[in-house]
Amino acid sequence: MRVNRGILLALFFTLALHGLVLTFGIHQLRPDAPATPPPALDVPLTILAPPPEKQETRPIKAKTAEPAPPVMATRESSSQAPASMAAPAPPSAEEWAQAATYTLKNSKRYRYNWAQQVRSMMGAAVEGPDQGVVRFRVEIAPNGQLAKLETLWSTSAKAEQLAREAMQRMPPLPPTPNGKPLIFETNISFQPFDAGWPPIYKDDCRPDPPTFRNPFSWDGQSAGGTAQAAPPPAEDAPSPDCEAHLPQDSVEAIGADVERQLKVWGSNKLAPK
Repeated sequence: MRVNRGILLALFFTLALHGLVLTFGIHQLRPDAPATPPPALDVPLTILAPPPEKQETRPIKAKTAEPAPPVMATRESSSQAPASMAAPAPPSAEEWAQAATYTLKNSKRYRYNWAQQVRSMMGAAVEGPDQGVVRFRVEIAPNGQLAKLETLWSTSAKAEQLAREAMQRMPPLPPTPNGKPLIFETNISFQPFDAGWPPIYKDDCRPDPPTFRNPFSWDGQSAGGTAQAAPPPAEDAPSPDCEAHLPQDSVEAIGADVERQLKVWGSNKLAPK
Protein backbone atom coordinates (compact mmCIF):
# COMPACT_ATOMS: atom_id res chain seq x y z
CA MET A 1 0.00 0.00 0.00
CA ARG A 2 1.48 3.17 -1.13
CA VAL A 3 1.16 6.32 1.17
CA ASN A 4 1.02 9.71 -0.40
CA ARG A 5 4.19 11.56 0.28
CA GLY A 6 2.38 14.98 0.62
CA ILE A 7 0.09 13.62 3.33
CA LEU A 8 3.04 12.45 5.39
CA LEU A 9 4.78 15.76 5.12
CA ALA A 10 1.68 17.65 6.23
CA LEU A 11 1.24 15.30 9.18
CA PHE A 12 4.80 15.81 10.19
CA PHE A 13 4.49 19.58 10.19
CA THR A 14 1.28 19.35 12.15
CA LEU A 15 2.83 17.20 14.86
CA ALA A 16 5.89 19.42 15.01
CA LEU A 17 3.70 22.50 15.36
CA HIS A 18 1.66 20.94 18.17
CA GLY A 19 4.80 19.88 19.97
CA LEU A 20 6.21 23.39 19.75
CA VAL A 21 2.98 24.91 21.08
CA LEU A 22 2.81 22.37 23.91
CA THR A 23 6.43 23.04 24.92
CA PHE A 24 5.89 26.78 24.94
CA GLY A 25 2.74 26.47 27.08
CA ILE A 26 4.41 24.27 29.67
CA HIS A 27 7.29 26.72 29.91
CA GLN A 28 4.88 29.64 30.55
CA LEU A 29 2.99 27.70 33.25
CA ARG A 30 6.14 26.78 35.23
CA PRO A 31 7.20 29.47 37.82
CA ASP A 32 10.39 31.28 37.10
CA ALA A 33 13.41 30.32 39.11
CA PRO A 34 14.55 33.06 41.51
CA ALA A 35 17.07 35.36 40.01
CA THR A 36 20.52 34.72 41.22
CA PRO A 37 21.97 37.91 42.85
CA PRO A 38 25.14 39.15 41.32
CA PRO A 39 28.26 38.23 43.18
CA ALA A 40 29.32 40.84 45.78
CA LEU A 41 32.38 42.74 44.83
CA ASP A 42 34.87 43.19 47.64
CA VAL A 43 35.60 46.87 46.86
CA PRO A 44 36.55 49.25 49.72
CA LEU A 45 33.95 52.01 50.21
CA THR A 46 35.34 55.53 50.31
CA ILE A 47 33.10 58.34 51.68
CA LEU A 48 33.97 61.72 50.36
CA ALA A 49 33.36 64.55 52.89
CA PRO A 50 31.77 67.72 51.53
CA PRO A 51 34.14 70.64 51.12
CA PRO A 52 34.20 72.92 54.18
CA GLU A 53 32.16 76.08 53.93
CA LYS A 54 34.02 79.30 53.71
CA GLN A 55 33.81 81.02 57.04
CA GLU A 56 34.31 84.71 57.66
CA THR A 57 37.22 85.36 59.94
CA ARG A 58 37.00 88.27 62.34
CA PRO A 59 39.69 89.67 64.60
CA ILE A 60 39.22 88.68 68.20
CA LYS A 61 39.20 91.63 70.51
CA ALA A 62 40.59 91.33 73.96
CA LYS A 63 37.83 91.58 76.51
CA THR A 64 38.37 94.49 78.80
CA ALA A 65 37.34 94.39 82.38
CA GLU A 66 34.13 96.29 82.96
CA PRO A 67 33.97 98.59 85.97
CA ALA A 68 31.90 97.24 88.78
CA PRO A 69 28.66 99.19 89.46
CA PRO A 70 28.79 101.46 92.48
CA VAL A 71 27.47 99.92 95.61
CA MET A 72 24.85 102.05 97.25
CA ALA A 73 25.22 102.38 100.95
CA THR A 74 22.20 101.04 102.74
CA ARG A 75 21.26 101.09 106.34
CA GLU A 76 21.84 97.55 107.56
CA SER A 77 20.07 97.87 110.84
CA SER A 78 17.95 100.34 112.70
CA SER A 79 20.75 100.78 115.23
CA GLN A 80 22.81 102.83 112.74
CA ALA A 81 22.90 106.51 113.66
CA PRO A 82 20.93 108.80 111.28
CA ALA A 83 22.74 111.40 109.21
CA SER A 84 23.18 114.80 110.80
CA MET A 85 24.75 118.18 110.05
CA ALA A 86 25.86 120.72 112.60
CA ALA A 87 24.46 124.23 112.45
CA PRO A 88 26.57 126.69 110.44
CA ALA A 89 28.52 129.38 112.21
CA PRO A 90 26.75 132.74 112.54
CA PRO A 91 28.02 135.70 110.50
CA SER A 92 30.95 137.46 112.10
CA ALA A 93 30.92 141.12 113.17
CA GLU A 94 32.99 141.99 110.09
CA GLU A 95 30.50 140.27 107.79
CA TRP A 96 27.62 142.18 109.43
CA ALA A 97 29.49 145.46 109.03
CA GLN A 98 29.92 144.76 105.29
CA ALA A 99 26.29 143.71 104.92
CA ALA A 100 25.05 146.92 106.58
CA THR A 101 26.50 149.00 103.72
CA TYR A 102 25.61 146.77 100.77
CA THR A 103 22.55 148.24 99.02
CA LEU A 104 22.66 146.36 95.71
CA LYS A 105 19.97 143.80 94.79
CA ASN A 106 17.68 144.67 97.69
CA SER A 107 20.50 144.48 100.26
CA LYS A 108 21.54 141.00 99.22
CA ARG A 109 24.32 140.56 101.81
CA TYR A 110 22.06 141.67 104.66
CA ARG A 111 19.33 139.21 103.64
CA TYR A 112 21.80 136.33 103.39
CA ASN A 113 23.40 137.11 106.75
CA TRP A 114 20.00 137.33 108.41
CA ALA A 115 18.99 133.86 107.16
CA GLN A 116 22.37 132.42 108.22
CA GLN A 117 21.95 133.93 111.69
CA VAL A 118 18.56 132.23 112.05
CA ARG A 119 19.84 128.88 110.82
CA SER A 120 22.86 128.93 113.15
CA MET A 121 20.55 129.31 116.14
CA MET A 122 18.30 126.36 115.16
CA GLY A 123 20.89 123.71 116.06
CA ALA A 124 21.97 120.56 114.24
CA ALA A 125 19.72 119.04 111.58
CA VAL A 126 19.11 115.31 111.98
CA GLU A 127 17.75 112.93 109.38
CA GLY A 128 14.16 112.02 110.12
CA PRO A 129 10.61 113.39 110.17
CA ASP A 130 11.71 116.75 111.63
CA GLN A 131 13.88 117.75 108.68
CA GLY A 132 12.47 120.08 106.06
CA VAL A 133 12.37 123.54 104.51
CA VAL A 134 10.36 126.63 105.47
CA ARG A 135 9.78 129.69 103.31
CA PHE A 136 9.06 133.00 105.05
CA ARG A 137 8.12 136.50 103.96
CA VAL A 138 10.09 138.79 106.23
CA GLU A 139 10.01 142.50 106.97
CA ILE A 140 12.95 144.04 108.82
CA ALA A 141 12.48 147.48 110.37
CA PRO A 142 15.05 150.17 109.59
CA ASN A 143 16.64 149.61 113.03
CA GLY A 144 17.28 145.92 112.23
CA GLN A 145 14.46 144.41 114.31
CA LEU A 146 11.91 141.94 112.99
CA ALA A 147 8.74 143.84 112.09
CA LYS A 148 6.63 141.21 110.32
CA LEU A 149 6.86 137.47 109.64
CA GLU A 150 4.64 135.26 107.48
CA THR A 151 5.00 131.56 106.68
CA LEU A 152 4.41 130.95 102.98
CA TRP A 153 4.85 127.16 103.09
CA SER A 154 6.58 124.56 105.19
CA THR A 155 7.53 120.89 104.89
CA SER A 156 8.32 120.42 108.57
CA ALA A 157 6.44 121.76 111.58
CA LYS A 158 9.53 121.26 113.72
CA ALA A 159 11.72 123.28 111.37
CA GLU A 160 9.19 126.13 111.36
CA GLN A 161 8.99 126.07 115.17
CA LEU A 162 12.78 126.19 115.59
CA ALA A 163 13.09 128.99 113.04
CA ARG A 164 10.47 131.14 114.74
CA GLU A 165 12.05 130.57 118.15
CA ALA A 166 15.44 131.58 116.76
CA MET A 167 13.97 134.80 115.32
CA GLN A 168 12.60 135.72 118.71
CA ARG A 169 16.09 135.32 120.23
CA MET A 170 17.99 137.20 117.54
CA PRO A 171 20.80 139.42 118.87
CA PRO A 172 20.75 143.15 118.04
CA LEU A 173 21.43 143.58 114.35
CA PRO A 174 22.76 146.62 112.47
CA PRO A 175 20.29 148.95 110.71
CA THR A 176 19.22 148.13 107.19
CA PRO A 177 21.63 149.34 104.47
CA ASN A 178 19.34 151.99 102.93
CA GLY A 179 17.62 153.07 106.16
CA LYS A 180 14.27 151.75 104.93
CA PRO A 181 12.20 148.66 105.78
CA LEU A 182 13.71 145.58 104.16
CA ILE A 183 11.08 143.20 102.73
CA PHE A 184 12.09 139.87 101.19
CA GLU A 185 11.33 136.15 101.00
CA THR A 186 13.78 133.50 102.13
CA ASN A 187 14.07 129.74 102.59
CA ILE A 188 15.34 128.26 105.84
CA SER A 189 16.65 124.74 105.16
CA PHE A 190 16.78 122.39 108.16
CA GLN A 191 18.23 119.29 106.50
CA PRO A 192 21.37 117.18 107.09
CA PHE A 193 22.55 117.54 103.48
CA ASP A 194 21.94 121.23 102.76
CA ALA A 195 24.16 123.96 104.18
CA GLY A 196 22.68 126.78 102.11
CA TRP A 197 23.92 128.56 99.01
CA PRO A 198 26.23 131.54 99.47
CA PRO A 199 25.27 134.42 97.16
CA ILE A 200 27.12 135.40 94.00
CA TYR A 201 27.99 139.11 93.72
CA LYS A 202 29.67 139.35 90.30
CA ASP A 203 26.45 140.42 88.48
CA ASP A 204 25.03 142.76 91.12
CA CYS A 205 25.97 145.93 89.20
CA ARG A 206 23.85 144.86 86.24
CA PRO A 207 20.15 145.85 86.17
CA ASP A 208 17.58 143.14 86.73
CA PRO A 209 15.72 141.92 83.65
CA PRO A 210 12.14 143.21 83.37
CA THR A 211 9.60 141.12 85.22
CA PHE A 212 6.63 139.88 83.23
CA ARG A 213 3.25 141.06 84.48
CA ASN A 214 0.03 139.89 82.90
CA PRO A 215 -1.82 143.01 81.67
CA PHE A 216 -5.14 141.14 81.71
CA SER A 217 -5.02 140.02 85.34
CA TRP A 218 -7.60 141.53 87.69
CA ASP A 219 -7.56 141.66 91.45
CA GLY A 220 -11.35 142.01 91.65
CA GLN A 221 -11.23 145.58 92.90
CA SER A 222 -9.58 147.73 90.26
CA ALA A 223 -11.78 149.52 87.73
CA GLY A 224 -11.74 148.49 84.11
CA GLY A 225 -11.21 144.81 84.81
CA THR A 226 -7.42 144.98 84.98
CA ALA A 227 -5.28 145.25 88.06
CA GLN A 228 -2.62 147.93 88.07
CA ALA A 229 0.42 146.28 89.55
CA ALA A 230 2.57 148.47 91.73
CA PRO A 231 5.95 149.16 90.16
CA PRO A 232 8.90 147.52 91.89
CA PRO A 233 10.83 149.72 94.30
CA ALA A 234 13.51 151.63 92.44
CA GLU A 235 17.04 150.99 93.63
CA ASP A 236 19.81 153.51 93.59
CA ALA A 237 21.73 153.35 90.32
CA PRO A 238 25.16 151.81 90.86
CA SER A 239 28.15 154.06 90.52
CA PRO A 240 30.40 153.80 87.44
CA ASP A 241 33.06 152.03 89.48
CA CYS A 242 30.54 149.65 91.08
CA GLU A 243 32.19 146.47 89.82
CA ALA A 244 35.53 147.50 91.29
CA HIS A 245 33.97 147.49 94.77
CA LEU A 246 32.07 144.21 94.50
CA PRO A 247 33.02 141.59 97.08
CA GLN A 248 35.05 138.64 95.88
CA ASP A 249 33.01 135.49 95.31
CA SER A 250 34.24 132.56 97.39
CA VAL A 251 35.05 129.14 95.94
CA GLU A 252 32.16 127.65 97.92
CA ALA A 253 29.76 130.21 96.46
CA ILE A 254 30.87 129.52 92.89
CA GLY A 255 30.59 125.75 93.38
CA ALA A 256 27.13 126.09 94.92
CA ASP A 257 26.00 128.31 92.04
CA VAL A 258 27.20 125.76 89.47
CA GLU A 259 25.40 122.97 91.32
CA ARG A 260 22.21 125.02 91.40
CA GLN A 261 22.40 125.67 87.65
CA LEU A 262 22.89 121.96 86.95
CA LYS A 263 19.84 121.07 89.02
CA VAL A 264 17.72 123.63 87.21
CA TRP A 265 18.90 123.02 83.64
CA GLY A 266 20.43 119.54 83.77
CA SER A 267 17.13 117.78 83.03
CA ASN A 268 16.63 119.87 79.85
CA LYS A 269 19.52 118.33 77.91
CA LEU A 270 18.72 117.19 74.41
CA ALA A 271 18.48 113.45 73.99
CA PRO A 272 21.30 111.94 71.88
CA LYS A 273 20.35 111.26 68.28
